Amino acid sequence: MKSIAALQSIVTPWSDGLEPSGAELDAIEWEMPLILAEVDLLDAEIAVLDRTPSELDERRIRRARRRKLAARRALLNQAAGADAVSMPGGAA
Repeated sequence: MKSIAALQSIVTPWSDGLEPSGAELDAIEWEMPLILAEVDLLDAEIAVLDRTPSELDERRIRRARRRKLAARRALLNQAAGADAVSMPGGAA
């Protein structure tokens, strides 16, 4: 019987391409407010999977949805603002 450690280089060859690039890390950091808002919404929804939501649960879900939409809107506005600035002549 062979150990998997002996075959590790065959099973999972290591390459430098496995680490995220600087641009990918910047994109993740830029989207982090939206990611966190989505996690909050998911937490609120998971909390009520096995029971009927109370009024407090419904408020928590609504707040989480609003935070997610606000974060998405902010990202889209930032992206639109960055595009408008990068266009020649400042045309939008």
